Amino acid sequence: MAKKLLVVDVDCGVDDAQAIMMALASPSVEILGITCCFGNTSIENVCRNVLHVLKVCNRTEIPVFRGASDSLLGGSDLPFLHFGGDGLGDVPDQARPGLENLQGEHAVQALLRIISEHAGQICLVATGPLTNLALAVKLDPTFPQKLKHLYIMGGNMDGTGNRSMCAEFNFSLDPEAAHIVLNQFLCPTYIATLQFTYNNSLSMDFFKDLVNQNTMKARFMKKITSQWSHNKSDFVSYDSYAMAAAIDESVITDYLACSVSVELNGQLTRGMLVLDVNNRQKKTHKAFLMKRCDLEKFKKLLMLSLQ
Repeated sequence: MAKKLLVVDVDCGVDDAQAIMMALASPSVEILGITCCFGNTSIENVCRNVLHVLKVCNRTEIPVFRGASDSLLGGSDLPFLHFGGDGLGDVPDQARPGLENLQGEHAVQALLRIISEHAGQICLVATGPLTNLALAVKLDPTFPQKLKHLYIMGGNMDGTGNRSMCAEFNFSLDPEAAHIVLNQFLCPTYIATLQFTYNNSLSMDFFKDLVNQNTMKARFMKKITSQWSHNKSDFVSYDSYAMAAAIDESVITDYLACSVSVELNGQLTRGMLVLDVNNRQKKTHKAFLMKRCDLEKFKKLLMLSLQ
């Protein structure tokens, strides 16, 4: 059976790292490239983090591309310290690679080229701000038509945010980009929202079993989560849900299909994902918002990722 072809667009923090490792461990998928965007940390750190993850997994042949360093309008309120200033827990590591192995091609140009070379075959998994994707569709309006599927971690379902009162982190950092992507990408689009990840969280007992496997990958994950995991009541690897859905569609057992958009002007609601469940805007394109997860299948993918 032919492998699923993936391109991954990340703002590599701890959860992006886990998602990348999940894909690398799956025998059913092949990553053709990883594009980087600002988000959890600066674009330089994001690039270093991706290169570090690939080094840990012995997959440094996968090309990595530097992308957007700020939102479309600029002035993003950085840094965000949920995963530490460097995105990977601020753990000193002499083995962390530099940027010499980055590709010279810009991430947006790489997205356009790779997807065009495999038109209709690639699933794009986006786990950070959607700036690179928005730039890509502005350069080439036919870009979304060439995708097989788009998987996004971002947005919210009930108006409750984690970056602001009403906006999820990824969408909050570049609302214009999220608005462009959700209105101009008419390919099948699957969204793992903030509330979905919370509603399908795992126990900290499982997390301990995950990172205490006797492997180099598990030791790496344990180290970069050592500060984050204190005083947590449950384990939420946000980006891994979108990746799991891309790897195995049966992991997600229920969806809400509706047209969506992103609020740009609200004083309190800027960046909020808006669900048009009553189809008031009469859009023909509907996104699929993940509702329920087969947690046993999800846990197996997580465990495999660190073996």
